[in-house]
Amino acid sequence: MLNLFRIASLAEGISLLVILSVTAGFISRDYVFVLGMTHGVLFMVYCVLSLLVSHRQDWSVATWLLTLLAGMIPFAFLLVENFLGKEQRRSAAPT
Repeated sequence: MLNLFRIASLAEGISLLVILSVTAGFISRDYVFVLGMTHGVLFMVYCVLSLLVSHRQDWSVATWLLTLLAGMIPFAFLLVENFLGKEQRRSAAPT
């Protein structure tokens, strides 16, 4: 589940940057509908997976909310990726 969330986090973060590229004028506005729908679906998947993973990993509510908030801030997905990598190493470590 953590691997799936990592993939969703990266996809959502990149889609946010692509949407912002349209706003900045780097990408034509002709693609707004397709990019917007793609980003919307990815964001909903990100939200659901963040809730499922937080429950499975026993995160605090604050950790979950920060992870959810990071989905709305450009480039914050890189911080989430770093955090999830540490979580994955912690989960895989022998106890």
